[in-house]
Amino acid sequence: MKLRATGEPDLAEMLPQHKFDSKSLEAYLNQHLPGFGAEREATLTIAQYRSGQSNPTFYLQKGFQTYVLRKKPPGSLLPKAHKIDREFKVQKALFSVGFPVPKPILYCSDTSVIGTEFYIMEHVQGRIFRDLTVPGVSPAERSAIYVAMVETLAQLHSLNIQSLQLERYGVGAGYCKRQVSTWTKQYQAAAHQDIPAMQQLSDWLMKNLPDNDNEENLIHGDFRLDNIVFHPKECRVIAVLDWELSTIGHPLSDLAHLSLFYFWPRTVPMINQGSRIQENSGIPSMEELISIYCRCRGINSILPNWNFFLALSFFKMAGIAQGIYSRYLLGNNSSEDSFLFANVVQPLAETGLQLSKRTFSTVLPQIDTTGQLFVQTRKGQEVLTKVKHFMKQHILPAEKEVIEFYVQNENSVDKWGRPLVIDKLKEMAKAEGLWNLFLPAVSGLSNVDYALIAEETGKCFFAPDVFNCQAPDTGNMEVLHLYGSEEQKKQWLEPLLQGNITSCFCMTEPDVASSDATNIECSIQRDEDSYVINGKKWWSSDNFHGGHFEIHFNQVRVPATNLILGEGRGFEISQGRLGPGRIHHCMRTVGLAERALQIMCERATQRVAFKKKLYAHEVVAHRIAESRIAIEKIRLLTLKAAHSMDTLGSAGAKKEIAMIKVAAPRAVCEIVDWAIQVCGGAGVSQDYPLANMYAVTRSLRLADGPDEVHLSAIATMELQDQAKKLTAKM
Repeated sequence: MKLRATGEPDLAEMLPQHKFDSKSLEAYLNQHLPGFGAEREATLTIAQYRSGQSNPTFYLQKGFQTYVLRKKPPGSLLPKAHKIDREFKVQKALFSVGFPVPKPILYCSDTSVIGTEFYIMEHVQGRIFRDLTVPGVSPAERSAIYVAMVETLAQLHSLNIQSLQLERYGVGAGYCKRQVSTWTKQYQAAAHQDIPAMQQLSDWLMKNLPDNDNEENLIHGDFRLDNIVFHPKECRVIAVLDWELSTIGHPLSDLAHLSLFYFWPRTVPMINQGSRIQENSGIPSMEELISIYCRCRGINSILPNWNFFLALSFFKMAGIAQGIYSRYLLGNNSSEDSFLFANVVQPLAETGLQLSKRTFSTVLPQIDTTGQLFVQTRKGQEVLTKVKHFMKQHILPAEKEVIEFYVQNENSVDKWGRPLVIDKLKEMAKAEGLWNLFLPAVSGLSNVDYALIAEETGKCFFAPDVFNCQAPDTGNMEVLHLYGSEEQKKQWLEPLLQGNITSCFCMTEPDVASSDATNIECSIQRDEDSYVINGKKWWSSDNFHGGHFEIHFNQVRVPATNLILGEGRGFEISQGRLGPGRIHHCMRTVGLAERALQIMCERATQRVAFKKKLYAHEVVAHRIAESRIAIEKIRLLTLKAAHSMDTLGSAGAKKEIAMIKVAAPRAVCEIVDWAIQVCGGAGVSQDYPLANMYAVTRSLRLADGPDEVHLSAIATMELQDQAKKLTAKM
């Protein structure tokens, strides 16, 4: 079933020109479709999908059973068009190997049943996005949707035709030449007026056929966003629809067709979403889509004749538009606004001509996937590059000055301040736009994007402050952004985002085990227009590097208007706050581990013990190797959690988040400890940041819940998941 992104069905009553004998269909299905006649008391209801422009498609429901019927249009048809028997055949082959298509159930060639051939397939419940800008979702989810789409296309083109038993599904070699010839004939058969650009484009395509016109892959022919059904909640493709134009041919024709929206003419109002597509945060660039596609297929990203395939795609689109208008004139089109396609043909043909003359770089920019399996957006890459440069040029050179400030002021009240160099760096970072990078609504970055940025900032203890991405402000700003009222946002969120104020987080108490929130002794009571707080908190976080405070709340009155969201909603808010924060913490520890390993290696190559460099001693060499292995493991696990956050939200990622919260601090503590051991006495001195690194990392095994709590939660979720798998098999 094709659904809009809002979940509303794209269904209506059958168009008069497409009506057929429903009783005849029901009688046929009772006889030939297993299980259809089981609910004899139920009435068969039929509705028609309005989105299709080609073969009429219908939604069938009888009791609890739902199906989709697809048939040929009635009346006179263009030659070689609307071959629904081919659709059924290819879907059957694809379904047999696990490719996401609706299950084909029944094909009927008897035209006496409903007037044309038809087939029945399963009804797939999911999301279809009609608007290429995918409104109503986050930038991260929007990006994940596009990535899933292009990965599915690469999966299709990687299938073996022989294994599918589709060797004779199409001629194969010479596909491009046949396409130009076929669509020229289709257009000429349907043309209602003379459009010179169509003939000019046809001539250019025939004279500029690619030299490698011999590739033989199964191609879709009309692969685009609104022909794909996504999982109701996940960014996962569960069905590819509309296989009418599928054949054996050149795979770049599908990839070019998918890329048309990047060049769509602004003068075409019907589907003019390409004109604003790149202004929408999260949508990958054409180069990014191509890079993902090539990586998934394991092919080189050098794409010869790319302008040919783009021009061919616009030629085909113009021909399809002409065919839609032709069927409108004949009165057998399923779309009410198909008459508008008469004005689409010329601008599409002219765009194709323009692309035919355009030179594209043969080597398209690659996404740097070194060390990662989770793709960044283009903006994420650009910001990460700028952060790395800023760290190298400004932050790391200032580290010695900052450390000396705290050492010199250890026994002074100035320890609660911060060196002037940090304020200077903050101004520089803000001027370069490297500010509030953690908040997707402000930065436009996904969790995966920011996770890799957090890793970089984790290499220096004060770097997060410089970018206004320090805990606990990040979590507190997220709470205000997600749950705060407009007044609360104005009073607190805006100054925090500007860096004009800082915040703290008070939860842990000295006299109870605060990992069990029911133990908390601090009290809060409503008193008219205020809340009165009494109790003690310690390890209260702040944004200074001198330490943490113990705070006593004695009859502290807080205005009731300061309450966020409402009474009884605290646990809900805390879970929303902790998910992203834990990912940030863990990725920063990955960066910290990288820095510790760097120190370890440098020391091991400089120092000699027992007439050998330290790295020549097997125990040191092994610890260097084990450190690299551990870093790669926790980075991938944390990126998986970030990806799950992007696609499934905090609730869907809670198991991965709990796992990284245990795995990352454990592994990094050991790496830092090894680095200290290699450095010897210097490792616990102010000459190196290792002692501070260890203290910070070790504290993370307590902060945001101790390891034991997370392990219990992971075990519970794992047992539940295993039980679900067992139930599914029964």
